[in-house]
Amino acid sequence: MPEFSTSTATALSIAQSLLVADQDKGPITAALITEKVNIAASVVAPGNEGAVDKDAVIAELIRRYSQWIGRDTGMSDTTDHEAWLNAARKKDWRCWPRYRDMLERKMSVTAVDALDKSTDRILGWMEDPGRAGAWDRRGLVVGHVQSGKTANYSGLICKAADSGYKIIIILAGLHNNLRSQTQIRLEEGFLGYETSANGDIVKLIGVGEHGRDFEIKPNCATNRTNTGDFNTKIAKHLAITPEQRPWLFVVKKHKVVLERLLKWIRGHVADATDEHGKRFVSNLPLLLIDDEADHASVDTGEQHIGADGKPDEDHEPKAINSRIRKILNTFAKKAYVGYTATPFANIFIHRQNETPEEGPDLFPQSFIVNLAAPSNYVGPARVFGLQTPEGRSGLPLTRVFQDHASDDGRDGWMPAKHQKDHAPAHMGQDALPPSLREAVRSFVLACAAREARGQGAQHSSMLVHVTRFTLVQKEVHRQVEDFVQKMKLRITRGIDHEALLDELRALWESDFVPTTEAIASKLTESEEKPSALPWAEVLAKLPDVLSDIEVRMVNGKAKDALDYAEEGAKALKVIAIGGDKLARGLTLEGLCTSYFVRTTKMYDTLMQMGRWFGYRPGYIDLCRLYTTEELVEWFGHIADASEELREEFDTMAESGAIPRDYGLRVQSHPVLLVTSPLKMRTAKNLQLSFSGDLLETVSMHNDGKILDQNLDTANKLIAACGAPDETNPERVRGTQNQQWEGFLWNDVPADHIADFFESFITHPKARKVNSALLRDFVRSMATTNELTSWTVALLGGGSGDKHTFAGGLTIDRMTKRTADKDISDRYAIGRLLSPRDEAIDLDDAAWSAALARTKKMFNPDAGRQKNGVKPSEPDTPNGPSIRFIRGKGSEADGVAPAPQRGLLLLYPLDPQQAGSEALADRKNPVMAFGVSFPSSDSGVKVEYAVDHLLWTQEYGPAD
Repeated sequence: MPEFSTSTATALSIAQSLLVADQDKGPITAALITEKVNIAASVVAPGNEGAVDKDAVIAELIRRYSQWIGRDTGMSDTTDHEAWLNAARKKDWRCWPRYRDMLERKMSVTAVDALDKSTDRILGWMEDPGRAGAWDRRGLVVGHVQSGKTANYSGLICKAADSGYKIIIILAGLHNNLRSQTQIRLEEGFLGYETSANGDIVKLIGVGEHGRDFEIKPNCATNRTNTGDFNTKIAKHLAITPEQRPWLFVVKKHKVVLERLLKWIRGHVADATDEHGKRFVSNLPLLLIDDEADHASVDTGEQHIGADGKPDEDHEPKAINSRIRKILNTFAKKAYVGYTATPFANIFIHRQNETPEEGPDLFPQSFIVNLAAPSNYVGPARVFGLQTPEGRSGLPLTRVFQDHASDDGRDGWMPAKHQKDHAPAHMGQDALPPSLREAVRSFVLACAAREARGQGAQHSSMLVHVTRFTLVQKEVHRQVEDFVQKMKLRITRGIDHEALLDELRALWESDFVPTTEAIASKLTESEEKPSALPWAEVLAKLPDVLSDIEVRMVNGKAKDALDYAEEGAKALKVIAIGGDKLARGLTLEGLCTSYFVRTTKMYDTLMQMGRWFGYRPGYIDLCRLYTTEELVEWFGHIADASEELREEFDTMAESGAIPRDYGLRVQSHPVLLVTSPLKMRTAKNLQLSFSGDLLETVSMHNDGKILDQNLDTANKLIAACGAPDETNPERVRGTQNQQWEGFLWNDVPADHIADFFESFITHPKARKVNSALLRDFVRSMATTNELTSWTVALLGGGSGDKHTFAGGLTIDRMTKRTADKDISDRYAIGRLLSPRDEAIDLDDAAWSAALARTKKMFNPDAGRQKNGVKPSEPDTPNGPSIRFIRGKGSEADGVAPAPQRGLLLLYPLDPQQAGSEALADRKNPVMAFGVSFPSSDSGVKVEYAVDHLLWTQEYGPAD
């Protein structure tokens, strides 16, 4: 939210309250907003309405009321669960109403309402804290990276406390700075007062400072200082009784801290003894919230499950996992809720793991909730774009560099594999590479532009993440600080500053001005559309901005750059240099510029490093991500993989699946590189299923011999299929006709398809499409009488040249797919299939049933839209629905299931239109294929060999 004067902020709050009161009477229009703002201004400043910036308030309210949010999706297992949350239970709530009031002062009513509904659902799927006897509920909440998970669990804590949960423990990351940050957030959103090292209430803040119900003072056993974690000294003076006020503990995921807390609970809180003599808490219900639940909480040790399905009781879980489970196991009444943006590791937790000491593992057996993001959220899908046949279309914020290392990656300023004593040097000099110098200048310009736009009272940050070694970070810190210091001296003193100002002006006019114009055209109504500032306004702010910029290290051996909240009115301008501490959970306020080099390629680790996702109101056009070509490619994979798994989740939730079903599905999903194999808890091979999946070749060889073999393989399949059943197939789709250029065969036997996969050579960097696995899968399914009768289509219709295949079948226009110019070791494209192609084998009834299912599942989640524009209801079926209807049919629509029917789509790509130098001399087509597998319950899987050593070499160590 923009910074407003006190009068303007008060008028905004009053105007929004007036609009809330009127929202049931009709639509909120610009005219109505203006009317309410005029009323609010006359109340706040009677006779002096100029004290209120009415235009700014109107603009902010229009943005808020233009915001939209998709719906959360969820699945739950109600076994031994009693529904309990109703309106009557909410009447006496006190913590939630004041938290909601605080949120409504800075967020849209739409967003607050969505959070209210979301937390109601999660709380309802937990257990009634007043329920008699023992109970255990375990769930997982999946949000987008940097999308407001903390606000969600703060709301959940307020409601849980209101409902009667007495002990609330938050596991807040591995480091002091993240724990302290979480403590501060919960003081503002739940406690209402600032904690101190001596336990005194220092002052009322957040929900406590506006005078609403300030008698609510939940107890807190931890404080906001860097050493404020739970410790023995605190524990000695802490007495807990089951009184009205709940107790809050904000602790690190550290084995010593957790062991200390466990001992204290058993010694001071436990009030009963079980049949084995172990003390436990029988009367106080526990809510344990695990922030970043996929990190450190997962037991990476393999527990043997016997032939009888029973787990090995002698298994010893890893330290942190063990202690979390022991704490849970000490309470008779407990709810565990994990929060993460990358749930892959949690889904891989074995559902049967259990030991007598720890109890069951942390698999979210009770529920999983997928949080929707609001329309002003900027996530991976918007930054990098999702794959389409035309390629990706993200926001133009990425700046690619390669000057940090030599071409072979072994030398240079920051090579991929460097030692902990590496001395960063560029071209043999103790200096920053040009790309980082430009990134720093870019940050300086962003800070100056934000000042010129009136955002000077807000924090601005830059992230430099290039190494995990503290000693090397120290050297980078020294180099960056030296570079910034020289800029300060030259500009603030006016000594030898002309050349530097020329460089800054050139960067502003060649980069920032056109980027601002491009971004403005891509933003939604709920986002502030920027306009480019003239250079003179930016120049005027440069001296003060440079004087304010600080360069800090953020790691375990340095003072943490966390005192945003402690600086009072002063807005920080910080260049934060660090490693793993910057990689997960820590929020850098006002992050504008990121300079990022990292070798790991695991989806979950990389995703968490994406600190640049989130909300950038009024300055998204000033943000920059400096990184490598390879990481841009990998973040594209992340966006696609996350979208695919969320889509899979929505499909299963709609069909009434429970978390156990989803766990089994994800474990056999062909998105292989989701997480470290250690977190998959397996030293064995992966068991994969392709049922219900669409696979398409988007990474193909450049080698002419391999391409010739693949063309020959396609010709052999075409010849084996014989005369086509249809030429230029045509389909009725609702009120329209669709036509394809090409040929189609029905009832092709599985052997022909398996032989095709046997001979086709897929590229080793094709992340999902492995022809040998596909061959094995088709043959295995055929033994169960599934995938026995295939539809094969050879499709053209592009803008390329003609080519004649076996049997004299001619495609007059080969398909055009442009190569990714940044990837040279293969022919890499965006999406291969046009969305309509996957439904080519459906008749009108099946197509209509798939469309109806698509509409039913339709969820305009902003975190998954590539352009931020709210999409209209779909008019064509999506892939999951097509595959579901093909495999399982629709009794209501009279569509019979056909799990025996697979679909293979062959595409001849014109090499002359690829735009690839490696293919410039090729005339014959590059053969690509898409294969659509119907949904199935057969459970057939194929084995994928995981070589852990090669994995570590290729993807880096597990975090």
